[in-house]
Amino acid sequence: MLHAKDVMTAKVIALRPEMKIVEAAKILLDNHINGAPVVGGDLELLGILCQSDLVAQQKAVSVPSFFSTLDGFIPLGSFKDMDREMEKIAATTVGAAMTPDPLYVTLDASVEDIAGVMVDKGYHTVPVVDDGKVVGVVGKEDILRTLIENK
Repeated sequence: MLHAKDVMTAKVIALRPEMKIVEAAKILLDNHINGAPVVGGDLELLGILCQSDLVAQQKAVSVPSFFSTLDGFIPLGSFKDMDREMEKIAATTVGAAMTPDPLYVTLDASVEDIAGVMVDKGYHTVPVVDDGKVVGVVGKEDILRTLIENK
């Protein structure tokens, strides 16, 4: 059985939270990667920034619908979700646009479990953390490579 340590990309392209969005977008595009972990000074995982986070900046804001009753209005959506959406749209730094506290795996996570996370959660990039530090990433291409190598 293969594990994260067997298939991960150990040369991690990581982003810093203070980095400008334009710089991060260029890094993702130049390296042909969908996402990258956002790390602090000691390589601790702070978040993840994916192309979808950057594409969200081009999106129109979804305003919650309201239900009118008597003399009041009841929101049918969440203001918290709208606030987060506004933060992402207005973000100028990686820290403001990233998804904080992302799901990650350890070195001994099985490829089957990682593939399950990718499919169930819609993730394309999963950070690998060991002893509190990012030591690699597993992308969809890493999982696909196992199919070719096992034939």
